[in-house]
Amino acid sequence: MAGGRCGPLWTALLIAWVAALAVAEGPEQALVPAEPSRVQPMTASNWTLVMEGEWMLKFYAPWCPSCQQTDSEWETFAKNGETLQISVGKVDVIQEPGLSGRFFVTTLPAFFHAKDGIFRRYRGPGIFEDLQNYILEKKWQSVEPLTGWKSPASLTMSGMAGLFSISGKIWHLHNYFTVTLGIPAWCSYVFFIVATLVFGLFMGLVLVVISECFYVPLPRNLSEHSEQNQRSEEAQGAEHLQDAEEEKDDSNEEENKDSLLDDEEEKEDLGDEDEAEEEEEMDNVAGGVDEERSDPNNQGLLTEASVAQEEVESEETKGDTTGKPSSADTEVAEDSLRQRKSQHANKGL
Repeated sequence: MAGGRCGPLWTALLIAWVAALAVAEGPEQALVPAEPSRVQPMTASNWTLVMEGEWMLKFYAPWCPSCQQTDSEWETFAKNGETLQISVGKVDVIQEPGLSGRFFVTTLPAFFHAKDGIFRRYRGPGIFEDLQNYILEKKWQSVEPLTGWKSPASLTMSGMAGLFSISGKIWHLHNYFTVTLGIPAWCSYVFFIVATLVFGLFMGLVLVVISECFYVPLPRNLSEHSEQNQRSEEAQGAEHLQDAEEEKDDSNEEENKDSLLDDEEEKEDLGDEDEAEEEEEMDNVAGGVDEERSDPNNQGLLTEASVAQEEVESEETKGDTTGKPSSADTEVAEDSLRQRKSQHANKGL
């Protein structure tokens, strides 16, 4: 009976002892610290560390499945960082939208290699072996670096980082309105539209105030003097224009006068030539008359010529007596005399 009673007692004592050991060992195991991560989180405040030495950066998002699949490989790669003489970092694009804009990250996960401030995009798989070979074999030397405005350290990408930071803050504020406060989404949109308009008006007012501060107006006396000078310059310009027009008119009149004088001189020269031709004809006719007189057979012609001359002389004497000679009559008489002379000359021939 005594042995049967002691059996269960020893069993209870054994169970109690085991439980006590378990309780005692539990806190000791809990006190053992977990191995710290060798991956360094990068933020907008410490990202300049990658400008020195050799780095590998990973851009990820907590909700990205592809990023989660490469987490263990990235941790293994970071543990071997000392052996490879490389630092390993990661950037959460949700918490650091400015850095995602600075590196212009459009896909996740995204990997970058940095060597003394020169950045290159790594487009291989996020597997430890590939990453290790990329560093050991220096495959990054065959990749075109991000230079010029594409470099994360350039002024252009700094502006891009600022835009991404503002967009991230607006997104967080929108989530605060819709999720935390329970405001409808359209109300949040209306709020942002009104805020944009008010901000634009405010910035315009600031620019006007700045321009007024830097703009120094001229004194009133100087402004009036400048207006008077401007008016006098305009009046002088008008006078110069009038003088130029008058000079043009005078020159045109002189040219017209010269052309008229030239025409008159030409007419006089033509008249002199006509008179010379008439005198030559008269001389020829007189020579013909003399020949006819010498020839007894042509006495009739001479008499006719003398009669014509007497008629002309009688008409001229009439014109002289009246004091008003008729030019038309003289011209008719001269024409008739010429015709007769020409007839006599033909007959003589």
